[in-house]
Amino acid sequence: MRHLPDDERRARLARRHAIAPAARVADPETATRAMTVLHATEPATVYLSLFARVDGLLHDDVDRALYDDRSIVKQLAMRRTLFVFPRDLLPAAWGSASARVATQLRTRLAKEVERGGLADDGAAWLDAACAAVIARLADGAELSVQALREQVPELAGRVDLAVGKAYGANVSIAPRVLTQMGVEAAIVRGRNGGHWRISRPQWTLMSGWLGKEPIPLKADEGFAELVRRWLRTFGPGTAADLQWWLGGTAGAVRRALADVGAVEVRLDGPAGGWVLPDDVDPVGEVEPWAALLPVLDPTTMGWKERGFYLASEHTPYVFDTNGNAGTTAWWDGRVVGCWVQDPDGVVHLELLEDVGADARAALRAEAERLTAWLDGVKVATVYQSPAMRAARP
Repeated sequence: MRHLPDDERRARLARRHAIAPAARVADPETATRAMTVLHATEPATVYLSLFARVDGLLHDDVDRALYDDRSIVKQLAMRRTLFVFPRDLLPAAWGSASARVATQLRTRLAKEVERGGLADDGAAWLDAACAAVIARLADGAELSVQALREQVPELAGRVDLAVGKAYGANVSIAPRVLTQMGVEAAIVRGRNGGHWRISRPQWTLMSGWLGKEPIPLKADEGFAELVRRWLRTFGPGTAADLQWWLGGTAGAVRRALADVGAVEVRLDGPAGGWVLPDDVDPVGEVEPWAALLPVLDPTTMGWKERGFYLASEHTPYVFDTNGNAGTTAWWDGRVVGCWVQDPDGVVHLELLEDVGADARAALRAEAERLTAWLDGVKVATVYQSPAMRAARP
């Protein structure tokens, strides 16, 4: 069995994730495809993840890909998380990961409707609300959640999500219905109605957004394609990595690995890893490199078992208790710290270990590059890691 050590895994990461300077790519579409998908829970992450991977990136380049060419598309999928997908990968997600999440969320939302007193039959109410939204958007309109709430009476209600609890959580039903329709690919988050770092999506029909809407793959086919893409980006990885990333079952992962003909390899850790059958050959070393990645970047979030790029003593500082990664500073394939901005928007480093003079200089150069690109814009986040909170810019 082929042994694939940690240093080779880090070399693969540098090349395939387009984050080593020599490996950067030319456009947002190529960078997104390199990563399989981009995290989009916070809108700024998409822009910052692409900046780290695309030479000479302009904000308009991202807007063009997202909103004009629509070559990359936002879709709720694995682990109930919003991602940006390459357009051709959407049918795989719709038939597998998104469908699995949609079933779970629809059942929960119907119960919330009943508990909230909006209807005795939550499922029927939800069907009617979705139909009303589709009817309103049938003319090709792109509308915010507020506009839809005002124009579609079925979205006007509120539900209490904390029945029997000491705290209150009375919320509008509209965003929950739109999220449900989004994960089902009936509608899509279209153009953003605010600044690139703020989420104010204009909802529209998926069929209109894409022009010709592809047919979802069958579940097994969809999971297999997602696993194939993941292995090309993140391989080698363990079955536990894949199950976590997919938000699926162990059985679904086993079937997908068999369907793509994955080959098992030995890793430095106790668990075996998997690669695609044409991806067993060694890769060469990479010159030491520095990168600054944003909150929830797909490289940091790609594996569950992170020991080959993140020291165990650093994990509590880089990730919050829910498993969300803050900003990260990388040196030669390992996370060595984080970055924050001062009140003027200048990027500062917070290192968790002594990396040496060459690494500090390379990381400072990346901080200056990012500061110049942000041009005074401050990026807020709800996913501040302990290291970010401890930093004093």
